[in-house]
Amino acid sequence: MKAGWTLDDIAWDDLAYDKVDPEIVKLIKAAALVEHNGADYTEYLCNVFSDDPDFQAAARKWGREEIQHGQALAQWAMKVDPSFDFDDAFQRFLDGFRPDVGASESIRGSRSGELVARCIVETGTSSFYSAIAEATDEPVLQQICRAIAADEFRHYKLFYDALRRYLDIEGLGRLGRLKVAIGRINETEDDELSYAYYAANLHGKEEYDRERCHRLYMAPVYKNYRRQHMDKAVAMIAKASGIRLYEPVRKTVASVMLNRIHRQADKFEAVREQTQAA
Repeated sequence: MKAGWTLDDIAWDDLAYDKVDPEIVKLIKAAALVEHNGADYTEYLCNVFSDDPDFQAAARKWGREEIQHGQALAQWAMKVDPSFDFDDAFQRFLDGFRPDVGASESIRGSRSGELVARCIVETGTSSFYSAIAEATDEPVLQQICRAIAADEFRHYKLFYDALRRYLDIEGLGRLGRLKVAIGRINETEDDELSYAYYAANLHGKEEYDRERCHRLYMAPVYKNYRRQHMDKAVAMIAKASGIRLYEPVRKTVASVMLNRIHRQADKFEAVREQTQAA
């Protein structure tokens, strides 16, 4: 779909219920909660960039698109699983996880650092939705995920263009940018994704266990990544970090990272099997 798509552009009548993967449904439910929380992150970014009205306007547009991503994913999830109450799940998510939107300065130490972190987030989301679009056989979910992935690639450019402008002002060096990038990558193990998975799939069935929910979420995510997704992700991370990787090096790094997450997926899969057996 073209940029600026709406929910009405989605071919809902093409939904193929017999091609729905239950494990992917769980991921989509969790992703819908995280995406729909765009308002909190918009408020945070507008506070951090309080004297930059142009960036604030771009951030608000970004936030509206993130919320729409959540709406599209939620609508698909509720169609394939009518028992899923998105509004209740979203409220549970907000009750259990809420970012500090009142901060007036970036938690990354500078505006440049904040923009590096945002680039890393968009790298992760664009690769996630690209991988899901290729992993699923359900045509409507394919359409949704491709549209979201395209948005996330554009969002990366939005934040990267702003980063270039702020680098001229603040002068954050490559080492500082790399530290922020690595730190943000490691935050995939924090409570946001884990609690989203719990709020969407496990609330009322068991107590929240962050590590367990992290593994339940990441096992199917990691196993769906392919070489092309990792090649692109490595290139985007390097660009945001200010590191130039020549193709042979980039491909080697991507291969190492892909092998690593596939090994992790195998380990995490054992947790899912234990859950199913319980």
